[in-house]
Amino acid sequence: VQLVESGGGLVQPGGSVRLSCAASEFSFSRYDLSWYRQTPGSERELVAQIEDAGGRTIYADSVKGRSTISRDNAKNTVTLQMNSLKPEDTAVYYCNAKHSWNSVVQYWGQGTQVTVSS
Repeated sequence: VQLVESGGGLVQPGGSVRLSCAASEFSFSRYDLSWYRQTPGSERELVAQIEDAGGRTIYADSVKGRSTISRDNAKNTVTLQMNSLKPEDTAVYYCNAKHSWNSVVQYWGQGTQVTVSS
């Protein structure tokens, strides 16, 4: 089982980034999908989540209104679009898939670095 993130990099303040996560060897169906981020010395924090059933979305207050999480179960992908980026958005972003019936079953990607700097 593998989750592979892509799309990180260096972005100027005010710019946008589109992060993608693709799954191999399992289906995203029946999994709640999330993006987390982490900076050195800090705990990993939830950025956005999209539920399996109904597709309800949750966003951290810090990114609400400028971020969109979406999923495509047919392609086994989850995407995070972030706009109006700020230096404080700089972090390693991780994709997470957690089974919607059994939260013990979950997988993490390896992370992708997003650096917001001029």
